[in-house]
Amino acid sequence: MPKVSPVSVREVRVQAAEVTLEGSLAIPSGAPGIVVFAHGSGSSRLSPRNRFVAEFFNEGGLATLLFDLLTGAEHVIDERTRALRFDIALLGRRLTGAVDWLASQPETQTLRIGLFGASTGAAAALIAAAERPGCVAAVVSRGGRPDLAMAALHRVKAPTLLVVGGLDAPVIQMNRDAAARLQVEHRIEIVAGATHLFEEPGKLELVAQLARDWFTRHLE
Repeated sequence: MPKVSPVSVREVRVQAAEVTLEGSLAIPSGAPGIVVFAHGSGSSRLSPRNRFVAEFFNEGGLATLLFDLLTGAEHVIDERTRALRFDIALLGRRLTGAVDWLASQPETQTLRIGLFGASTGAAAALIAAAERPGCVAAVVSRGGRPDLAMAALHRVKAPTLLVVGGLDAPVIQMNRDAAARLQVEHRIEIVAGATHLFEEPGKLELVAQLARDWFTRHLE
């Protein structure tokens, strides 16, 4: 059964690398760890899918940080050019900056950190895990592109779960190729009957449960 804990929720400004980014911080009472969301291509902290999963984590006693990887001006540019969403080095720096920001905040500095990445955000999560091996304790990729972080995978020290839709054939192979580079505990979960966004009935709920179990195991 999920833990029932009062949840403190507030909007924050995250100093991440060279910019300040908008975020939503939710901390249940007694949370042992916090999960930082790295959204996928063209998405934002307001994504209904990410908010659904974040609330599911909160119900299980885990804190969450949803934040935008791009500034407002960058998001406008990206909507037109679709270029920044694939700038994995930039996204990785921003996420690494968010990890550093959490470690500097009084209310989060004692929490173990997990990273939850979707699509290109999964590559950013793995880069951040490689850059901050002493801070990041677990990674989950949802329909991710870990292949875009191949050069960093051998440096990842955090246990990593790769969740892929069973109908997302090209991404399944990309995840298998990436998993072969990982030198830490890892697992691939293929969700039968699910496409890339897990939009089919019950599939996103299953992803949320798999991810929460993984984070609960490694962050407590």
